[in-house]
Amino acid sequence: MAYARALRVGGAVAACGCLLLGCTGGGDGGSASPSAVASGGTRSATASASTGSQSAASAAPEVDPAREPKTSARARALVERVISGPELFGTGVERATPYESDPGQWAVLGDDCLWRLEPLPGDALATLTRHFEVPAGGGKGAVRLSATVTVHRTALDASWEQARMLEEDLDCTEQTQRPGERLTGLQSLSFARGEGGNTSGDDLLLETGQCVSDTRGGPYPYWWQQAVLGSVVAGTSVCGGKGRSQDELNSLVAEVLPRMLLRVQQEIGSTGGSATGTKGGGS
Repeated sequence: MAYARALRVGGAVAACGCLLLGCTGGGDGGSASPSAVASGGTRSATASASTGSQSAASAAPEVDPAREPKTSARARALVERVISGPELFGTGVERATPYESDPGQWAVLGDDCLWRLEPLPGDALATLTRHFEVPAGGGKGAVRLSATVTVHRTALDASWEQARMLEEDLDCTEQTQRPGERLTGLQSLSFARGEGGNTSGDDLLLETGQCVSDTRGGPYPYWWQQAVLGSVVAGTSVCGGKGRSQDELNSLVAEVLPRMLLRVQQEIGSTGGSATGTKGGGS
C-alpha cells in the first residue's frame, strides 16, 4: 500500500513546467506519452543552455535545513504561504466545491488500486490540497484542477513519498479515485535534478493518462506533476473536459508548479544562494 498526498482529481522554474507539459499535442481524447514529453523536454533544455559547460543541476536551488519547519504549526503556516490559489492558474479558474481537503487526512492507494482517505502519517507534518475548476461553457466541458503541498519531517521522508508515488503508478496503471471516477492508461517518468529540464527541485515526477467519469464522460487528457524540494513536496494536476484541447489544458497548469516551488525556495532556500524572500519556518 502506497501513500499519497490527496486524491488526485479529475524555468528556475517556469521552464521546468513548460518543458514537461508544453510538448503535448492532439485533441481532447488522449495524452502525450511520457517518452515523447521527455524527449521534447530534453531537446528544449539543451537548446536553451547558453552557458554550454554549466550543468542544469548547478542552477537548482539549495535548501537550508535550519529553515525547514520542525513543528506541525510551522509546517501548516508554510503550506498556506506556498500553495496556489486560483490566481496562479489564470483567468477563468474558480474555486471548486469542496475547495480545500481535510488537513488531517491524505489519500492512500490500496493494493486494489482504489484511493481511500486515511489519517496523516507520522512522517508528515502538514498537507493541504486545493481544488479548482474551469466551468463548462461555450460548448466545452468543465476542467478540474488541483494543487497540493505536503511538508514532511525530513527531506528523506519527502524523497520516500516521491519514490512510493512512482512505484504505485507502475503497479496501478488504472486507478479509482472515487465511485464513478477513474484514471486510466497511466504512465510515469521521473527526472532527477538536472535531467529533462528539471532545475526547480531535487526530483520531479510526471504522470500522464486519461480521466474518465460516469457523469462527465471521457476519456479526457490527464496530467500530474509532483516535485520535491527539501522536506516539501508540491504537485498539480489537470483533468480535461469535452472539447478542451491539450494546448488549452497546458496553458492552465504549465507554470503553477514552478511558481509554487519558487515560493518554497523563498521560504526554506539557502540565503547564501539564489533564494530570497520571506524567512522560513525554522524550528
